[in-house]
Amino acid sequence: MKAIVYEKYGSPDVLQLKEVTKPSPKDNEVLIRIYETIVTSVDCINRKGTPLIIRLFNGFTKPNNTMPGSYPSGEIEAVGKNVKLFKKGDRVFGFTGSSLGAHAEYKCLPEEGVIGLKPTNITYGEAAAVLYGALTALIFLRDKIKIHKGQKILIIGAAGGIGTFAVQLAKYFGAEVTGICSTKNLDLVKSLGADHVIDYTTEDFTKSSQTYDYIFDTVGKSSFFRCKSSLKQNGVYLLTIPTLSIMLQMLWTSKFSSKKAVFAATSFSWTQNDLNFLIELIESSKLKSVIDRSYPLEQIAEAHKYVEQGHKKGNVVITL
Repeated sequence: MKAIVYEKYGSPDVLQLKEVTKPSPKDNEVLIRIYETIVTSVDCINRKGTPLIIRLFNGFTKPNNTMPGSYPSGEIEAVGKNVKLFKKGDRVFGFTGSSLGAHAEYKCLPEEGVIGLKPTNITYGEAAAVLYGALTALIFLRDKIKIHKGQKILIIGAAGGIGTFAVQLAKYFGAEVTGICSTKNLDLVKSLGADHVIDYTTEDFTKSSQTYDYIFDTVGKSSFFRCKSSLKQNGVYLLTIPTLSIMLQMLWTSKFSSKKAVFAATSFSWTQNDLNFLIELIESSKLKSVIDRSYPLEQIAEAHKYVEQGHKKGNVVITL
């Protein structure tokens, strides 16, 4: 089968399209013929090997797992003999966990993992986007901070892969949402339900007297100390990017500040119940994916270059 492989850290050019052995499902696994997947900022971070904290999980001098990609979406081609929940022909989407390998024509997943039937009202690419952005936002908002009606949240990167879902989910849970994005994306963020939008090209939210219960930086463009004055007493700053800075801020604020900095490795806590919750929202048209553009698998390096520019709207899809 065709698959993307990288054997060293570096620029998008380290990504190579190669022929590799097609996997066979174990007794508890399904074999997915992948139709669409996505490239995320995390894929780019893993490929570059920076920040260096990433290498603690994927090899210090070179990647231990050379086949990237985490969010396969497609059709089940075969099932292991013990599989009960799925059958051949089911249209599914899932999360690979640490095994990665979704930027390929086929991927095996355990039926007890994070995998579900694709809602009929979304495309395969839109389904893959849900697994990354919506699951990440859900764990931060519902589980980490338990956001609820009457609270105010500022979302940095509101037009991005996580931010577009964070806006929708924060509104679903009853919060007052302010989204930060560029001029061209103001209407998009409003359409997702944001109560207020700030154009970062013309306005610096830290210079306003407005304060928030939570500031959720979905793209790693700020810092706790820069945002601190915009947090209410006992407010929380949330960041999705694992850096040494945020780890030190978490330690310092946990002991010496009423305002907290929080990072969570959300993918380690995703469950099937979380995915089922999101599927219900999608099927009832209460949650939707935003897709910027698509690339064929052969042009995945171009997809990485585009994602790394930091200006994508929603998600970037890879088609197979």
